[in-house]
Amino acid sequence: MTEKMVLELETGPVTIELLADKAPNHVARIKELADDGFYDGLTLHRVIEGFMAQMGCPTGNGTGGSGKKLKAEFNDVSHQRGVVSMARAQDPNSGDSQFFICFDDASFLDGQYTAWGQVVDGMENVDAVERGEPPASPTKIVTFRSVA
Repeated sequence: MTEKMVLELETGPVTIELLADKAPNHVARIKELADDGFYDGLTLHRVIEGFMAQMGCPTGNGTGGSGKKLKAEFNDVSHQRGVVSMARAQDPNSGDSQFFICFDDASFLDGQYTAWGQVVDGMENVDAVERGEPPASPTKIVTFRSVA
């Protein structure tokens, strides 16, 4: 059975199917952070039309994280609409707590970012979030949890 998580945004629920076979360490860490409540109340701080919606920064400006860097788990998942992938700095092994959901084809990121999930329901709620870098009124994460 495939594991899933529900990302509850102010715009509505988003169900993410986890790709534990492609990025086991990233999936484990995201689940750990989410189930500990780390993401609750954080904003979508970087939302670029036609590209992606980024979230998971505790400072709200793209510079923060949980303090635990993850070794890259690049895989063969193409960055297409609904793919959930890890944000990072220049260092490929700098992923921490921030991640993004692709709005559209972002295959130029393939092999350079760790894809760890796929939206299977609620993509319209991602489409409805406030745009901007940062958005003037950023959409917030209500909760993010694993589901049985």
